[in-house]
Amino acid sequence: MDFKLAPSILAADFAHLADQVAAVAPHADLLHVDVMDGHFVPPITIGPVVVKALRRVTALPLECHLMVTAPEEQVEQFAEAGGDSAVWHLEASPDPRPVLRRVRALGMRAGLAINPETPLEAAAAYLEQIDVLNVMTVNPGWAGQQFLREVLPKIRAAREHIDRGGLTCDISVDGGVNMQTARECLDAGANVLGAATAIFGRPDAGAAAAEMKRLLDERASQTV
Repeated sequence: MDFKLAPSILAADFAHLADQVAAVAPHADLLHVDVMDGHFVPPITIGPVVVKALRRVTALPLECHLMVTAPEEQVEQFAEAGGDSAVWHLEASPDPRPVLRRVRALGMRAGLAINPETPLEAAAAYLEQIDVLNVMTVNPGWAGQQFLREVLPKIRAAREHIDRGGLTCDISVDGGVNMQTARECLDAGANVLGAATAIFGRPDAGAAAAEMKRLLDERASQTV
């Protein structure tokens, strides 16, 4: 199992985005790009133009987290902009197969996200078809929310399901992830840490990313 750090630019300083990305790049395995359309979630954040700009300044894989009402209508724009993977919400697309087919046709990695109140059973049938299950540990929409510990049993259940089936699907956690809650998520079975405020909300984003990456490296050494 690979352990990965996915800094989320949602909490980055957009006036100095290239510098912020460069600071975390030595410690990151991918960049998490939160896309919100003002419909699926109230806020409006960023779109393909930012992904295109990021593609010019980093070689890191760009994971586009589409918190949008019609992911199948938008994913192509992110692929053209240079996105490497698309993660969309089961709540927005109860039958994810059409979106999955489109994402695969565009040559992207595919992920499915589930909100805190959505049971694992709703996504279990698709775990062998996707690359990552994004378990939301806050309600989607804003950075800086408090981690919801009631989601931890769902992470454990996902890990048991994936391991029992011999699947290769990653488990990513997203929301309220800091050094303490990261340990809890790893204990539960997650292997990808998405972190926004805990990295970009710190005075030294690079140092914060390095600290979280050390935690992941320690966990990786314990599972060899």
